Amino acid sequence: MIEEEKEPDQILNQFKAADQGLQKAHYLLMDEVFRKSLALKLVQVMNACPGNCQDAEKIEYMKEQFPMLEFDQLTTQIKEVNAIDKRLEKHNKNNLNKDLEDTPPAT
Repeated sequence: MIEEEKEPDQILNQFKAADQGLQKAHYLLMDEVFRKSLALKLVQVMNACPGNCQDAEKIEYMKEQFPMLEFDQLTTQIKEVNAIDKRLEKHNKNNLNKDLEDTPPAT
């Protein structure tokens, strides 16, 4: 480019434009990946919590807010839904063990 006697300012502007395009594409890709991850995890916890678990209201609220979340809120919501998932796994495991203990032995 410089050998072709183009103006250095013009070259710099072209690189800035290309960089901005790449940053925009990166941002959109990250937004899509984070939203998909959050959506899948929300479905998972909704299936694990039929509506009577301790986080049922929070899960419903997150589901309602999902379409309106800004990019910078996604990571916080992913962390929160992961914590809910861990609590649900522990809760469901404890309930399963309790149910097994309460089941009379087969004769």
